[in-house]
Amino acid sequence: MHFQDELRILLSSRHSLIYIVTNEEERLENTINKMAINDYPSNVYSWDFIDGYQNNPNYNEKARSNPLHALEVIENLDFSTSKIFILKDFHIFIKDSSIVRKIKNLFRKLKNSNLHIIIIASEIQVPKLLKEIITIIEFPLPNEEEIIMELNRLFSIMSTDCGIQLDSLALAYKGMSIELIRRSVTKLIFSQKPNQEIFEIISKEKQQFIRQTDLLDFYPINSSLEDIGGLFNLKQWLKKRSNVFSKQAQSYGLPAPKGILLVGIQGTGKSLSAKAISKQWNIPLLKLDIGRIFGGIVGESESKMREMIKLSEEFAPCVLWIDEIDKAFSRVNHSGDSGTTNRVLSSFLTWLSEKQKQVFIVATANNILNLPPEMLRKGRFDEIFFLDLPNLHERSKIFQIHLIKVRPLTWKHYNIQYLSELTGSFSGAEIKQSIIEAMHNAFYEKRDFTTNDIGDVVSEFIPLAFTDSSSILSLQEWAKLGKVRQASK
Repeated sequence: MHFQDELRILLSSRHSLIYIVTNEEERLENTINKMAINDYPSNVYSWDFIDGYQNNPNYNEKARSNPLHALEVIENLDFSTSKIFILKDFHIFIKDSSIVRKIKNLFRKLKNSNLHIIIIASEIQVPKLLKEIITIIEFPLPNEEEIIMELNRLFSIMSTDCGIQLDSLALAYKGMSIELIRRSVTKLIFSQKPNQEIFEIISKEKQQFIRQTDLLDFYPINSSLEDIGGLFNLKQWLKKRSNVFSKQAQSYGLPAPKGILLVGIQGTGKSLSAKAISKQWNIPLLKLDIGRIFGGIVGESESKMREMIKLSEEFAPCVLWIDEIDKAFSRVNHSGDSGTTNRVLSSFLTWLSEKQKQVFIVATANNILNLPPEMLRKGRFDEIFFLDLPNLHERSKIFQIHLIKVRPLTWKHYNIQYLSELTGSFSGAEIKQSIIEAMHNAFYEKRDFTTNDIGDVVSEFIPLAFTDSSSILSLQEWAKLGKVRQASK
């Protein structure tokens, strides 16, 4: 249901106290004013702490710096005609005992009238005494259609054309407020950047905006499936779903995929795969540091989980990468935290199973045995992939990928077959590190590095597989039992 429809139904059914959560105060006020003209004829009055009431010469500047008086003005008005009162930032004052009492008294008078109080707030702060009489809804960020309308309006005002399809530009701005979009478009027009740089600039602005939330990170798309050696089954699974978020897929009746869980020891390509999905599917990549969810105040962790879910859905379609999820939801880690971890886990799993928005979860874990069984139940994730140590063919491909990056003209001079046979228990990350270490050694001696330099490093290297063999064996057993799917052939 669209926000306008939901608000119109609330007003028509005489909900007198409505609490709307948003940071877009101006856009919401414009939406309410349009509704008061077209859908629910009403007089609209707006109040804030500094200027008092606005929008009506009879009440201008009334109740300045006095929230209690702002409610008294409403109480003393004629109830015969429909009126909407917008109280901005009123959540700051709503916990005061006199305000609580006044609202409860006012509610009894308003509930059979056409008078409505709308509180605009950036966060939910409703006292327990008022929860039964206040209806809370959220004002969503602009959708693609609204963004296109705003872009058309801006380009018309500035008598210019950006030269980019508005559909692509609107998708790039998805998840940003109208005010941020306006400032960004104005900056892009005056900077006169070439079209290929515009999306990079928008990506950086999103990255800065996301970082301010202190919950998610916005990752630039810089890795592809071609950067991954091996993992044939995983890559094929992802390639078949490259257009799954398109309008054609929706028309075909395809449900949006929920996500995948990638399990395996460190260095086998789990994080690289998460980054590559974003590029393969051409959608933004958000990363959740699950440790940021858990706060010290009772109830704060659950609130942060809800905020994370809301934020990621506003950027949909997107990939949400949750790294090392086993460390946050380990079976042995939350026995003495008063149930906080269980409540956060429950919220996450419910969302994972029931979410409607196009947010594709990529969770990574080093040890599947540490994860709670309810997370591994069928239906939580579309697939659970086991990323084993690379085989001989995959190690050869990994060496080739990394040598091409550092020696694009001479990579064929290296004996990749020999090096692949030498690195039997190495992960992909360890292969990359052996090349880097060989380069350091040769650079110190002021010469180019050779196959023998890499071989010398490999002979002295102790792979993680030798120190984490029990974890690998348990994962291999799971793969044999069919509980997880092999990412490689």
